[in-house]
Formats: sequence, C-alpha cells, structure tokens
Amino acid sequence: MLPLTGVRVIDFGLMLAVPGGAMLLGDMGAEVIKVETIQRFLTWNRGWMAHPSKEMVQNFLPYIGGFPNREPGERPWNRYPIFQSHSKNKLSMTVDVTKPEGLDIFKRLVKISDVVVENNSRDSMLKLGITYDMLKEVKEDIIYLRGSAFGDTGPYRDRRAMAMQVEALAGHDNLRGYPDIDPSGNTPVVPCDAAQAWQTAFAVIVALHYRKQTGKGQFIDLSMLENFVNLMPQAVMDYTMNERIQRTMGNRDSSAIQGCYRCKGEDRWVNITIASEEEWQAFCRMMGNPAWTQDEKFSTPSNRYRNHDELDKHIEDWTSQHDNYAVMHMLQDQGVAAGPVLNSKDAFNDAHIRERDFFERITHKDCGTYLHPGVMFKMSKTKLSVRRGPVRLGEDNEYVYRELLGFSKEEYEKLKKEGHIGMDYAPHVA
Repeated sequence: MLPLTGVRVIDFGLMLAVPGGAMLLGDMGAEVIKVETIQRFLTWNRGWMAHPSKEMVQNFLPYIGGFPNREPGERPWNRYPIFQSHSKNKLSMTVDVTKPEGLDIFKRLVKISDVVVENNSRDSMLKLGITYDMLKEVKEDIIYLRGSAFGDTGPYRDRRAMAMQVEALAGHDNLRGYPDIDPSGNTPVVPCDAAQAWQTAFAVIVALHYRKQTGKGQFIDLSMLENFVNLMPQAVMDYTMNERIQRTMGNRDSSAIQGCYRCKGEDRWVNITIASEEEWQAFCRMMGNPAWTQDEKFSTPSNRYRNHDELDKHIEDWTSQHDNYAVMHMLQDQGVAAGPVLNSKDAFNDAHIRERDFFERITHKDCGTYLHPGVMFKMSKTKLSVRRGPVRLGEDNEYVYRELLGFSKEEYEKLKKEGHIGMDYAPHVA
C-alpha cells in the first residue's frame, strides 16, 4: 500500500507549481483528479493553443520543449511537453464550472474528496464562487490549498504574476547572472515553480496529519513569493543583520574557490568548488604541483580569493586538457567537489542515473512508448513508481461521473451534449 492510498485530491491548478505538487501527492498514492474544461483553452496549461500547426510546433521548439517527433499530432494538448512533466499518476475529468450545473458537479466531487489544490488568480476563483467558505459548507473537513503568487492577503493579493515575476520581486534576479551584466541578461530559470510544487505537497500532507489528529480541515494560504524568499536566507539575513546588499557573483561562492571551467572538447565544462586548505592541496597535487601554485598570491585562502580571476585562468589551463567527466573523477577521488556540466542528452545517458533505474518506460496513447522521469526519491518499504503516464484530457470522465458521482448513463450522455464531458476541445476553441 502506498503512503497516501485512500486520499482523494482535486487538482484545479494551472501551469507547473500547484499541479506539480498534486503530481507528488499522486506519486505517494493519492487519487488525484485533475478538473479541466473543454470549453476554454487555458494558455500554458496544455500548451499555448489547442491546435498549433506543425510549422508552429517546429518554430517554437527551442522555447517550449519538444513535441514527440516535432509533430502536433491529432490531440496536441495531450502531447505538450511541459504538461507531460507534471501529469503522471493523475486522472482527468472535464466539467464547465462557469455554468451552474457544472459548479454543482464540482461540489459533488468535493463532497467525496479530501483536498482541493489550485493556483488560479484570486478574482477568477471569486467569480466562480469557489472559496474556502463555500467548500467548507460542502464538506466540513475539506483541506483547501491556494497557491498564489503573493498570498491571499496584503496589497498584492489581486496582482497576477508567473514565476519569472515572482523571482524578480524576491530578489533572485539580482543574485544570479554574471557580475558584468545587468538582470536583463538573465535567462528565465523559474526554480520557484518547482519549489512551490514541493511545498504544495508538504503543506497538504501536514494538513492531512492535522486532520487525522483533530478531525478538522483547513485553508492553506501558500505564497510563492514568501516560499521563494525562504530559499535565499543568506542574502536576506545579510541585509537584516548587516544592512549589506549582496550582488551578482556569477559562478562564485562567497568564500570558497568556485567556478565553471572549460574542458577538452566542444562546449564541455566542469564545475569545481575548493572549500578548504586540504582540498586546495589535493587539487594542487592532482595538477602536479605546478610552479604557480607556490606563488605568494595563492598561499592562503584569503589570498586565493583575492586573486580569484588570475587563479581561474590557471585552473582552466589544466581543465582544458581533460574531458569533463575525467576531471570530475580525478577530483572526486581526492575529496574535491566537481561535476561535469551536462546537456539533456548527457544527463539522460549518465551511467549513475541509469543504474538507479530513474527513468521508467511508459506507453501513452498520444505520445507512444518512451522513458519518463520517475518518482524523485526511493523508499525502502514502499515501491514508488510511474503507475500511469501523463493523463489525457478527460480520460477518466466515465469513471468519475458514473462510478464516483453516481450519474446514470442518460445523465452522462446529457452532460456530454451540453459540453461538460469530452476528450476534445469544443469546436470554437482555437
């Protein structure tokens, strides 16, 4: 039995942050039902449009990842790569909650569920009439998580933002990048999406534990901004304690010798961190103790840090003669932290991750058979796996409506004609 077997979660989220957290709950055994609609296409959820052409898919490829074989396919919304990444171990049902009968169906699902998670804009949820008070009337012990950009209170509560804007407000854009360029040179990396996903799952599990102890559900107000600020404590506390504003440091650490160095071959690099005198001596031995290592300017940690630019040139003279994996193995054997900079192909084929059977072979009706990233950790007493590949739009309508909610065959067909149920977007959806 999986840890969250018996828990039912309604995933009403968008993009990556909260849906990613719902996926983690599904990985742990919860029955996660993604509630969607075929009457509107929610941009960046199952793609940027319902019916992209082959030319569009190929032209946008560098920015949105890869559709299988660079083809949109018959149902592009089931092939969109970003959606695929956070949609395993889930179910999908469709309903139009903007209609009164659709909202009633949603309430019937809430009645038999334990958790609702979402990260829509606050005003959108208010317009739909979906609030904690409403959900609590339907089920007294429901757990409701709102994963918003800025939280459910405060002057920014109605502001709209994606991860890129939140990270800028959190100060992250002024901490990353190179010292000689301003934040406009930063590329979007959006780690706060992934961080929000983990905190979504953690907060829900904590609330489930609380409910088990007390019998009470609760509302969880999860601010992406506050969550992400917590991931940068050094910079924040440096200001609160010392009134010092940290600046962009490139690939460097605040005290250790650290950098990304060119290696042998085309576009091959290695990251190295030398954190102590012992590691420095081991590094020098590995290079054969060249004469420059005896220079006074490199004799102490503070001298080395003060002359970091010059030291980098010497280090790269050595690394550029070796393969990046070889540098990693040589330095790791001496207790020095080092790792090759890999592209996606390298990472996929890395011997270590392959031996741990991280990737799992799945078959998806719209994407074919391929290796999919597995569950992010292993448990000695519980087998965690990809029990089901990324869910297709409306794939589980019959199960949810007929088995869980008890609709008759006639009622089911009626709802299908009314545009609630389907596996394809309505004809008017672009």
